Amino acid sequence: MNITKNQVDALNAVVTVAITKEDYKENVDKVLQNYRKNASIPGFRKGAVPMSLIQKQYGKAVLLDEVNKLLQAKLNDYLVEEKLDILGNPLPKVTEDFNWDAEDYSFDFEIGLAPEFTVDLGAKNKLVKYNIVADDKMLDEQVERIQKQYGKLISKDTVEEGDDIRGTFTNEEKGISNTTTISTGIFKDKKAAKKFIGKKAGDVVTLSTKGLFDDDHKLMDYLKVGHDDVHGLDIEVNFTIEEINTSEKAELNQELFDKLFGEGVVSSVNELKQKIKEDAEQQFASQADQKFLNDVTEWLLETTKFNLPADFLKKWIQTVGENPLSAEQAEEEYAKSENGLRYQLIEGKVITENNLQTTFGDLKDYTANVIRRQMAQFGQMNPTDADVENIVARVLSNKDEVKRVSEQVMSEKMLNLFKEKVKYAAKKVTYQDFIKEMYGE
Repeated sequence: MNITKNQVDALNAVVTVAITKEDYKENVDKVLQNYRKNASIPGFRKGAVPMSLIQKQYGKAVLLDEVNKLLQAKLNDYLVEEKLDILGNPLPKVTEDFNWDAEDYSFDFEIGLAPEFTVDLGAKNKLVKYNIVADDKMLDEQVERIQKQYGKLISKDTVEEGDDIRGTFTNEEKGISNTTTISTGIFKDKKAAKKFIGKKAGDVVTLSTKGLFDDDHKLMDYLKVGHDDVHGLDIEVNFTIEEINTSEKAELNQELFDKLFGEGVVSSVNELKQKIKEDAEQQFASQADQKFLNDVTEWLLETTKFNLPADFLKKWIQTVGENPLSAEQAEEEYAKSENGLRYQLIEGKVITENNLQTTFGDLKDYTANVIRRQMAQFGQMNPTDADVENIVARVLSNKDEVKRVSEQVMSEKMLNLFKEKVKYAAKKVTYQDFIKEMYGE
């Protein structure tokens, strides 16, 4: 057997596999002998069927099967031995007049090669890494929300200023139907707030969305409309009142502090605000990190230039699924997946060049930390190591979970690498300012 490679250009090559009779004859003969031992053909005893008859009936099919097995095995070995970094899988070149009656065969395979390129993490850029802080206004609002949440709920017949009003926003044309709880104080438009005063359960209040809130992004929360739709949204929505409640605010005392955080953890309003600030900024840090990771990803895609074997990949896409695609469909799929493929190559180079590895110990530690945080959310502040380890073992016994956790761990390693090596400007912002910056407004 002889395998050769013809380099078409930097990104495309043709591998030719030449197979002679000596390469496959032994395997074909062995299979046919087994067929002969087990063949049941009328007029012949089992195991006594003439080989010529076996050859006539099964010979061509066995030949094709054994040559294909040999071909695939040797081609894969060649790609590994030659350390060829290919994209997709080799595509056999169709030969219309291929002669299976010959004894020696030659097969051509097209291959797409991964491009050579460099990734410069230290290059000049305009990236910003945000530090989101919980400002005094947010802390005061959170304290008030806690007081209302743990206060005494009192049902009412009619709406007065400051009441909590549960109901449903609707607009048939826009497909809006969202049940939520509001208060008259949330509206920027004071006329809108006044419309609720004196209303009862079952009443419908019609509001204009234009200028309804101090920030149009709040329409995303209260109406459940997408970000692209909220800016300048100027429609009428109906709010059908279902419940009216007021709350007698909970007193800010030690009993409430202990209920919130455990006995003795917080003992004053200042400490309460500090705890809220710490918890909020920890969550904000995750959001800021995700934006930074997304921004670095986009920057690397924009600035890391290389060509791909596009024509080869489009042909490969036509064959890779359960159902073959047309050339037009493959073109569309390639356009949708090109950036993903480009980033896979960039990410792979970054991982290799910086020796980023994920060990089983990394997976265990990451999973244990996630579990401890989840347990803390349900009030289990100090689970035993044994309990956590048992849950970790169950999680990591699932292959799908191992894959998911591995991706998360590598994403965290990439983030830490970017923080270390990518240049950026640090910017301190409130959460509201971060939302505006995130959406580019």
